Amino acid sequence: MITIWGRLNSHNVKKVAWAAIEMDLPHRRIDMGGKFGFTDAFLALNPNAMVPMIEDDSVPGGFALWESNTILRYLADAHAPQFRHPDAASRAQAEKWMDWHFGFADAQVDAFLGLVRRGKQLSDPGVIASIARTIEQARILDAELARRPFLSGNAFGLADIPMGVYAYTFFTLPFERPSLPNMEDWYAGLTERPGFASQVMIPLT
Repeated sequence: MITIWGRLNSHNVKKVAWAAIEMDLPHRRIDMGGKFGFTDAFLALNPNAMVPMIEDDSVPGGFALWESNTILRYLADAHAPQFRHPDAASRAQAEKWMDWHFGFADAQVDAFLGLVRRGKQLSDPGVIASIARTIEQARILDAELARRPFLSGNAFGLADIPMGVYAYTFFTLPFERPSLPNMEDWYAGLTERPGFASQVMIPLT
């Protein structure tokens, strides 16, 4: 049993919760962070006071791990090796997008926080700047997806999960987007995946 600690309105928690379903892993999720606060037991295992964190009961003596992308790689290595490319070069080419997505997240954060959590309008200068930066990043992603159907390669895989979470926010926030046909096709396929629909496509809060 995998225990996922974290509230589902966290982008980083969504990654892990979605991945657990894609990997068909027995798991439970316990709300933590944000309005739920942190227990002393959680902080003893994760002094960063950030989510997500997992515990893997299959490891003798117990095992706790934080950092969302590290968690994704661990779950694949330990429980779902089909999500990892067999050779190092292919794995690196795909999974660079797992780390690239943090730049997209940084670009989008002011638009997300402003429009969703701080009551700002589309006319706010910070929101405008954030949207412009995000669209620049989205054009890079669209160009990559013109070369292959998934960030992981020819099939859905680990590299699609982090960016997929932020793509939901990108396509849900109420601003005008340019035509991004390759990103749009990729995203449309993600919305058909049950784990994405249940864990990621929830109201933005």
